[in-house]
Amino acid sequence: MKATEVPGRSTTATPLRQRYSHDDLRVLSADERARFLDGGPTDPQQNPTLGWELLYRLEPELYARLVQAERLHPAILEWLPQHVDRIVEVGAGSGRLTLPLVSRCNDLTAIEPAAPLRELLRDKLRPSLTHVRLISGFLDALPVPDRSAELVIACSVLTPEPAHGGDPGLSEMERVCAAGMVVVVWPNHPEWLVERGYRYLSFPGEMAMEFASFEEAVELAQIFYPEAVSEIRARGERRVPYEILGVNPPRDLAYRVIA
Repeated sequence: MKATEVPGRSTTATPLRQRYSHDDLRVLSADERARFLDGGPTDPQQNPTLGWELLYRLEPELYARLVQAERLHPAILEWLPQHVDRIVEVGAGSGRLTLPLVSRCNDLTAIEPAAPLRELLRDKLRPSLTHVRLISGFLDALPVPDRSAELVIACSVLTPEPAHGGDPGLSEMERVCAAGMVVVVWPNHPEWLVERGYRYLSFPGEMAMEFASFEEAVELAQIFYPEAVSEIRARGERRVPYEILGVNPPRDLAYRVIA
């Protein structure tokens, strides 16, 4: 079955690397094409980053199932400010960080470029929408004024690559920040941020992905971590340590205080 024919929850366990084809690029808007197709392979099976972008737009519920298992280290939420007046979150996705932020401010602007993820998150936020604004926008052109928030935050979206922020995206986050902090949770390249004046924190302790069931662990691993499927089957548990998956756990952040 083609990816574009899968409504919501996927019924196949095709690995993400083979999940989409060049034909699926038609889901991208003109702005998205300008960012994601400029200078790199345009075949999702040769460009893993492009595969993720298609996932967000073609199967947002599948992505949300993965995020549900990727629980942030509890010390991250303990470390973040308990309450500020205004928060801007960049790359809100399906709400991994958005939902905990709702009660920590008087005004929350959540920015997410992928329309299907915005709709999914809008449904989750509906009871709290009186002080939450969910809008479209890209890291390199945040649609909010200067000094819009005391906390400007992103989780696992900002990278050194221009298509996913780069230096322009980081500058945009700093532009939007009033006296307060810019925080990047679960940074993809912490050394890049440290070179730009950010402080890095990593919280200790064992971490694992917490799938809803063993069957869910196998199914999602077949899609996102196919190299780990055999070991996951052998363990027979729904809880899978990040070491088995070969990825860094969501235990760290980088931050910069803006005067």
